[in-house]
Amino acid sequence: MTTKQADYIFEVSWEVCNKVGGIHTVVSTKAKTLCDKLGSNYILIGPDICKDDAATNEFEPDESICASWKEYAKSKGLTFRIGRWKTLESRPIVILVDFTRYFNQKDEIFTRLWNDYSLDSLTGGWDYIEPCLFGYAAAKIIESYYEFYIDAGDKVVAQFHEWMTGSGILYLKKNTPQIATAFTTHATVLGRSISGNRMPLYEALTSYNPDTLANQFNLRAKHSLEKLSALNSDVFTTVSEITNNECTHLLGKSADVITPNGFENSMVPQPKERYETRQRVRNKLSRLFETLSGQSIPQDALFVLNSGRYEFFNKGTDVFIEAMGKLNRTKGTRQIFAIIAVPARHAEPNAVPVEQNGVLFRQNGVSAEQNGVLSHRLFDTDNDLIVRKLQECGLNNSSDSRVKVLFIPSYLDGADGAINENYFDFLQAFDLGVFPSYYEPWGYTPMESIAFGIPTLTTNLAGFGLWIKDKVPQNSFCVRVISRTEGNPDDCSKQIAMAVEEFAALKCEDWQKASEQCILLSEELVWAKLIDNYYSAYSQALDNAAQRYKMYMNKQALADFNVQSQPQSIEQAHWRKILFRQKLPQRLSALEKLSHNLWWCWNKEAFELFESINPQKFAECENNPIPLLESLSVQETEQLCNNHAFLAEMDRVEKLFDDYMQHKSEEKDEMVAYFSMEYGIDDCLKIFSGGLGVLAGDYLKQASDSGKNIVGIGLLYRFGYFTQRLTKEGVQVCEYNAQKFSHLPLQAERDQNGDWKKISITLPGRKVEAKIWRIDVGRVPLYLLDTDVESNSEQDRNISSRLYGGDNENRLKQEMLLGIGGVRLIEQLSLPVKIYHLNEGHAAFCSVERMKNYIHKSNYPYSQAKELVRASTLFTTHTPVAAGHDMFEENLIRAYLGHFADYLTLSWDEFMTLGRTSDDKKEKFSMSVLAMNFSSWVNAVSLIHRDVSRKMFAPMYKGYFPEEMHIDYVTNGVHHSTWTCSRFQKLYKDTLGNDYLSSMQKDECRKKILSIDDATLWREHLEEKKSLIELIKQRLKNEYSLRAEEPQVYFKTIKKLSPDKLTVGFARRFATYKRADLLFSNLDKLKEIVDCGVQFVFAGKAHPQDKAGADLISRIMEVSRMPQFTGSIIFLENYDMSLAKRLVSGVDLWLNLPTRPLEASGTSGEKAVMNAVVNFSVLDGWWAEGYRPEAGWALPKEATYSDNSYQNALDAQMLYDIFLSEIIPAYYSQNQEGVSETWCNKMKSTIADILPHYTMKRQLDDYYSKFYCKMFEQTALLEKDNAAKAGEYALWKHRIKRFWNAVRPIELNYPDSEREAMDISNKFCVEVVLQISELKAEEIGVELLIADKQNEKINTYTEILPFELVEKGQNTAKYSLVINSPVAGVHDYAIRVYPHCDLMLSRQDFPLVKWI
Repeated sequence: MTTKQADYIFEVSWEVCNKVGGIHTVVSTKAKTLCDKLGSNYILIGPDICKDDAATNEFEPDESICASWKEYAKSKGLTFRIGRWKTLESRPIVILVDFTRYFNQKDEIFTRLWNDYSLDSLTGGWDYIEPCLFGYAAAKIIESYYEFYIDAGDKVVAQFHEWMTGSGILYLKKNTPQIATAFTTHATVLGRSISGNRMPLYEALTSYNPDTLANQFNLRAKHSLEKLSALNSDVFTTVSEITNNECTHLLGKSADVITPNGFENSMVPQPKERYETRQRVRNKLSRLFETLSGQSIPQDALFVLNSGRYEFFNKGTDVFIEAMGKLNRTKGTRQIFAIIAVPARHAEPNAVPVEQNGVLFRQNGVSAEQNGVLSHRLFDTDNDLIVRKLQECGLNNSSDSRVKVLFIPSYLDGADGAINENYFDFLQAFDLGVFPSYYEPWGYTPMESIAFGIPTLTTNLAGFGLWIKDKVPQNSFCVRVISRTEGNPDDCSKQIAMAVEEFAALKCEDWQKASEQCILLSEELVWAKLIDNYYSAYSQALDNAAQRYKMYMNKQALADFNVQSQPQSIEQAHWRKILFRQKLPQRLSALEKLSHNLWWCWNKEAFELFESINPQKFAECENNPIPLLESLSVQETEQLCNNHAFLAEMDRVEKLFDDYMQHKSEEKDEMVAYFSMEYGIDDCLKIFSGGLGVLAGDYLKQASDSGKNIVGIGLLYRFGYFTQRLTKEGVQVCEYNAQKFSHLPLQAERDQNGDWKKISITLPGRKVEAKIWRIDVGRVPLYLLDTDVESNSEQDRNISSRLYGGDNENRLKQEMLLGIGGVRLIEQLSLPVKIYHLNEGHAAFCSVERMKNYIHKSNYPYSQAKELVRASTLFTTHTPVAAGHDMFEENLIRAYLGHFADYLTLSWDEFMTLGRTSDDKKEKFSMSVLAMNFSSWVNAVSLIHRDVSRKMFAPMYKGYFPEEMHIDYVTNGVHHSTWTCSRFQKLYKDTLGNDYLSSMQKDECRKKILSIDDATLWREHLEEKKSLIELIKQRLKNEYSLRAEEPQVYFKTIKKLSPDKLTVGFARRFATYKRADLLFSNLDKLKEIVDCGVQFVFAGKAHPQDKAGADLISRIMEVSRMPQFTGSIIFLENYDMSLAKRLVSGVDLWLNLPTRPLEASGTSGEKAVMNAVVNFSVLDGWWAEGYRPEAGWALPKEATYSDNSYQNALDAQMLYDIFLSEIIPAYYSQNQEGVSETWCNKMKSTIADILPHYTMKRQLDDYYSKFYCKMFEQTALLEKDNAAKAGEYALWKHRIKRFWNAVRPIELNYPDSEREAMDISNKFCVEVVLQISELKAEEIGVELLIADKQNEKINTYTEILPFELVEKGQNTAKYSLVINSPVAGVHDYAIRVYPHCDLMLSRQDFPLVKWI
């Protein structure tokens, strides 16, 4: 019968450009043969899972390949990269598929596969989901290529390897009948598991029920897919008769064709080169061993290799070690150097040979470990099977050992840090390869061994061994096939030992002959000879596809209709940018300098200098000096140059600035990196939305004023936050206007060649670049990342386009950019950062990136890296409710950060627990929980918020009450110079002196404040209020005009507005918990208040997706239009920093009405305090600490009702009562000059008793005293001597965990009060004797907790009393507690045991607990 030849072959494997195991070798070596035959019609498809730097190891993108189809495929939503396998001589075409985009569709895909094929995916975990979706995605790629290029007459084969790609077969069978599918299994899922679980495979195979086994091993989904792939493919192949036997019994189908694996011998070097490589690598291995063990290897030693994947039993590593142990107990004449090269979880090399004056020495001071057995440090040496087996067999490299052993647990890719050779060069150093596999469907390692001329031992249970057994004599020195059965491991190890002894006795010339025979024999294994097996299989598959011809007989390629040669009209112009900068005269250069540092926005002299140039134009430029200077005409600049008064003032301000910039703090602090998603520094830089950003901006300003070594890290948003407009009906409309970066004080960070410095992060299927900008905030640099880079896709360029813009997926990308990108920015700029301060959980991924760096760049194990990260990370939480913390679905985290689990040497489930508070796999991944897990230092932003946060995060630390949590607090403050109006800054200076902020808390200053003349204070404030009223009138005119309001409404409104009225301000983000509508609960009462001469001014934005918040604004607008409230209820649009400054200085009373306890801190009231404005607020957030009865008013701290509607009604009534009975009378009890002494006293008390405690300077000082200084000290301690203390601490935790379950009470003595009550005159004595196993008595603490039960429940403790260690025994310790004066009454008590170490910063640092 004629063999059909394929015109196209698509080969799909998880190991295309992704080295995992033997299939990588199969596919990569076979590629040349198929490329020679099919050229560019042979296409390999693999998963796009190479991340970060690894992405360039084997794959090289090439955008020119199939460009037309690529555009078509991407228009259909397919995401992939196309290029070439650059490490292969044939450089075949490769498509790497992004399958993560199907994560959120997985349920629908699996449902269809169930309906169509009964594929049982229900029990599949991520190790099933990912490969299954990869196969599906690969099939979609093939389908798309088929649609575009292929006609009915083309013969197409899609080759799928292993169950991991099988879903592609199922998809193509249904959707593209023309494509012939071939499925090759290299090892069955169940066969590998049977052997891996030490169950008899070969003799008992027919007795197993496959479905029962699949359930037993939790492999139902994988087995189902493998079986269906075999049954539904057009041809089914496997690599050996061994595996075919498995398939027959476990899959219910025998292979149609056996396709043995081949090899590409063109990579085998010539004899001379082989000899040189052999000598070089042997010498290197000998030197390495001598460096590790202090013992030399004789030149004539027999070098024996065992290598492959870490399958201890299946690969026969166990019997190899046993054989070496047997040889070690003999007295042969030739020393044996046995090397086990099996990749395992390892860290840095234990030693690197360095030759200096002929002396070999260790690098980095690493001491000899395991007597030179290990080339690299293992993460878990104690539990490593190979290390334990070597110890068991007495292979410890003692000086009298015949067999010296070296375990190399690293991939040999030329960059392992010790050998630094690739595997094939490494292989040539050996005299003998020993691969005694029990389960080996084929066996590439023995085949590679003979291809390079290395005599080899294998077994009859390896596919390769079975295949070659009949081709060599029984006792050949070329290839020796050892007999293995189910129960003969000892016999097998004896056979190996005997064979190795025979090889050791070989003369040099005999070994050389055996080596040459190996190479001759390997010529039978080249793909050029074995590929015919695949061609036979493809022919069968094409025959089966031909039977479906009627289903595709009319198929035509879309490319035939894709007219590329026709002239194309360009429908849109391509606009390019060109920037012409203003060139000021040299005499005005100071203006340029001042405008490019945001110091001007909080320095009144600098601000007024720019304003004096042209007040109207400055206002039109939104008080931004850069566009102001850009707009100046030549005539205007000449006028300024001739204005001597202006020049004198400019010179004075420039000197102020220069002096300011040169001033440095006397303390030499190390650097703190402050991460925040937003910064509110000035309205000209629209990268903030509200309080979080304004706080961050204030923080940088104060850091600058205080000369602190802090840098800001954030994102640069093209559109920033929205501009708010209201319709006539009061509906909020969000307008997004792009910022002109040329009008911002931005500086591009460039390298020495003038190129823009950039960082990149890896997203599914691609890398995204971000350029680095710098903005100077006084003396503090703020670095911002911007993805608007030409090399990025349009979608990725928009990642940083809008603050909090897009869906949850885009939010995740932004937070990856901030956290991961922020750390890479620090590396790129070589910033010497010591402390990482996370302003909210948005930047929590920075800890994950730092962990990766410590593990892979510094070669620290996970546990040691974690101690370093935790010690140097401070997490500030601002959110008082769990729902407010950013959380992401597991699908998203898996798609975007799946590779980080490998980086951190964690399983996927372990990685997910970093963002979860429980073992519930449905729980979303919380950024705040992630931040908590990697921060030893955590703070809330007020005292009440601390208590709320402790309760919120308490589930993470079971065994401790919320009150015991390590979460501290620093109450937020505000930047005084930014938020205090010029009039009051002058008043404070005139009263207290220029340096008043540093002395306001002193008694003499307080006295001076309280003695300020009432008339003066009232007058200064009245001037601010008049200015505010005029601003309100102007803004209302503009707003009413834009909304097309009736003119009479405007005139009626402004007529009622008066600076003589008590003016109340309420301005903030509009969220329901802020209760902006509480004032409107009873409109009759509200009317009574406004009729007493009160006017209310509201302002604020609701989040674009917060309809309830926007409805509050609509309600205020509705009430403001009611005749009885016209001119008394005002809402101002587009609340920003400029308006906020005017409101907090111009109103008389600042109102805040949050739902308890949801105001984390709140700073708007603090800003009002800076201007002597009195507060009226619920006792929540900062006001619960700041409230003074003589300085304001308050609603109670505690709620009366649990029902919000009842509580709101009560609070509204109290609000009305306080206004009518206290506030209004206090304001209007004015003397003949119109001054209220009562009100002035409250203003003065506000200045004297509240203001000094709520400045940003106090906040910054608190962070240094409570956190930074301690963190510098702790971090330095842990980092010292190559992080020795961090390693010591990590090992201590590991040891404690190891023995913790063994800690138990063996004796407990305490008074039995159940029989008889104790007299309070008696001492209360408790003694505990603990079994402590291998632990030290000092490492264990014991304490007694006393509590009072309420309603049959214990919510907290009343007292904690520590026990004293009184006696140490053999693995025991006795602890005692004596209470001299117990308190009368019934008390509940419990005894808690916990680990103790001086390095522990808090109990939550290692929250192990036992209760007795």
